[in-house]
Parts: sequence; C-alpha cells; structure tokens
Amino acid sequence: MTGTGTPLRVGLVGYGLAGSVFHAPLIAATDGLVLDTVVTSSPERREQARAEFPDVRFAASPDELWQRADSLDLIVIASPNKTHVPIATAALKAGLPVVVDKPIAGSAAEARELAALAEERGLLLSVFQNRRWDNDFLTLSRLVAAGELGDVQRFESRFERWRPHLKGGWRESGAPEEIGGLLYDLGSHVVDQALVLFGPAVRVYAEADVRRPGAETDDDTFIAITHASGVRSHLHASATTAQLGPRFRVLGSVAGYVKHGLDPQEADLREGRRPGTGPGWGLEPESLWGRIGAGESPLTGGGHPVETEPGDYPAYYAGIATALREGTAPPVTAHEAAAALDVLEAARRSAREGIVVTLEVRS
Repeated sequence: MTGTGTPLRVGLVGYGLAGSVFHAPLIAATDGLVLDTVVTSSPERREQARAEFPDVRFAASPDELWQRADSLDLIVIASPNKTHVPIATAALKAGLPVVVDKPIAGSAAEARELAALAEERGLLLSVFQNRRWDNDFLTLSRLVAAGELGDVQRFESRFERWRPHLKGGWRESGAPEEIGGLLYDLGSHVVDQALVLFGPAVRVYAEADVRRPGAETDDDTFIAITHASGVRSHLHASATTAQLGPRFRVLGSVAGYVKHGLDPQEADLREGRRPGTGPGWGLEPESLWGRIGAGESPLTGGGHPVETEPGDYPAYYAGIATALREGTAPPVTAHEAAAALDVLEAARRSAREGIVVTLEVRS
C-alpha cells in the first residue's frame, strides 16, 4: 500500500503501439499517476515521447529501472509479448508493482508463477485488459446484469478487420517464442470478455487458419466455448474479413442484443485525442447504438435502440492507482489472465488436433 501524497511515479517499458497509443496517454490522464520514465533505445521514439511528455525521463533498458527502483512506484510493461515474463519477473524481484499488457505470458503456468511471485512479495500484479471498458461491453454487461435478455444462451463476439496485406513485425511472426498471431492478440480480448460475462469455460473448440500469402501465423481464428453456466460463446478474431459482422450478437430466452461497430477510444487515441481534454470521451452517435428485441432482424427495424454506455479506458488506471494507494484488488488480476490463457492454450491445441478440449473449473 502506498500513501496518498505525491503522485505515483510510473516507469513504462516500451513505446511502440501499446506504449505510445494506450499506456502513456492513459497514465498521464490519471489523477495520482505521473509518467516518470520511458524505456526505449530508439531515438525516434524518444523524440515522440518527449514531444507529448516534456518532463519524461528515459532509460535504454529495464535494468536501469531496477537500479533506481526506490524512485518508482509502478512498472508498466508494453514491450513485445516474449519479454513480458522476464521483465515482469525482474520488476517484482526489484520490489516494484507491475502492470503487464495482454497477454501476460505465453502460458497459463507462467502467468500463475508470476502471480505467486507477486503474492509472495506482497506486490500488485495486473494485466491491461482495456476492452473490459469498451462502450459496447459496458452496455452489454448492464443488460445482462439487469436480466433484460432473460437467460443468455449464446454469446457471439467478433473482432474482425480487413487487412489483406501483411504489415510485418513480431505480431505476425510464426516463431513460437514471439507469441504472435491473432489467437493471443485479439483472442486475448474476446476470451477475457466472455469469461467475465459468463464464467469459467469447461469445453473449447477452435479453428485457426493462415489465410494471407506470406503469413506465418494465424490471421483468421474461431473459438467456441461452453461455459460452466451453460452459455455458449462463439468468438471470432480475423484480419481477413471482407464484410464485417456485428461486434456482438447476444441471444437470450427473452430478447437478443445486436451491436455493430467498434468502441471509438482506440481510434481517438491513435488520432492524438486524449481523455479529459474535452467533452464526450468514449461517446458514440445514436446511429451506432445497438438494438434489443425479439422476432425480427435489427437491420429491418426489429427491436428498439439501446443507448451505448460511454467507453472508459481511463477507469483501468484509476483502478490501479486506487489499488496501490488503498491495498485493494486491481481491476484485472493475474489469475483472471491465467484463466483466459487456459482457454487460449486449449484453443491452440483444439485447432492443431481437430478436437474438443475439456477444462477443469478451478476454484
């Protein structure tokens, strides 16, 4: 637990897409946190960071942070996936609380080892699952909690893009140590959301395909989960979808909810817009609201529109600041991330062997 006086000083490891678009702006927008140091050896990325955060310091490697651990209060790891476990381990051993971008590790066992180390040291360990604060997910969570759909029977979630040409980089590498591909990238999000809404998985079936010429790892993936609650989740993650489906189609015993389009926060962050600098953060126009109803397609006027909750990515780091100051649980735990990795590992095995994988429900 940390006192409530001066702002908590954050060291950010990595200033690529995750670090520059998501973590740095959200840290800077959070009361009680200050972006103290960015770890990058790239002159271009240092210049980019300094332009937005003139007072930020730099380090060329994470080792420099451990040498002055007493001047930092939190480490955020936004470096490539294969570095997550070694850097998080070093940070925890240096006595520093840690936030890791998803996926926390390449396996559930590694995630649980990190969780055990954090618990042994009495340190916070959390995973950045920002899409729990997407506008559509917040709206669906409210509808489910209020019973407006009745008993949910099927949850369909799509995170689809049309990117027929490779962009390059480690995310598209087929090397196992890179932990690339959509299964562990977008799959981490759709699986986490399904588990938050409907509880533990007991059976997993998956299909993972490599569609694009020259691609080395999965770029079109489907995961089917049977939850212990009886709900069935059908999850799609694709970079090769020429016609995008609904983001959510959720079918219950009373009504269904259908929502198209993506939460606007990522696009806003990419365009340089920042939380707290103007009205309307996370809001979307009425024309994009989802619809709830029964017996007719929403595309032909069935049901009625449901106002979309504002997206709220800043809530994640606000929760981290509260957890550090008050000793409460973080907004996403390492054990939750490990449960999602159980599903992702089962999905990878299912796709490889063409089988349904049964999981044990952990207490």
